[in-house]
Amino acid sequence: MYPEDLKYTADHEWIRAGDTVRVGITAYAQEALGDIVFVSLPEVGSRVGVGDAFGEVESTKSVSDVYAPVTGEVVTRNDALSVTPELLNSDPYGDGWLVEIRPEDPAAYGALLDSAAYAALVESS
Repeated sequence: MYPEDLKYTADHEWIRAGDTVRVGITAYAQEALGDIVFVSLPEVGSRVGVGDAFGEVESTKSVSDVYAPVTGEVVTRNDALSVTPELLNSDPYGDGWLVEIRPEDPAAYGALLDSAAYAALVESS
């Protein structure tokens, strides 16, 4: 149900690891939020710390913070979301990504959940 090539956080973000970390919100998160109407993202060059709120996703139901899964520098942000925030609903694991972060410590990925552990977390909530 959740892509196996990704890692996940308990805050419902997904992470695609490489030289940089691409971050988005999970299908579960976007379904819980409903129709997304606005996304606020940090500026390129911003420093984020693991667990820090770095942006907001606003839906017709609520406003939710998005949290950094790793500590590092924001190197790219998905500016398409300023025009089409609904990409988070229609393609959460593709065109609906939020930011890319250059992590300070790539070993930090070890603290993240795999798809099976994330699915278990969602089922228990």
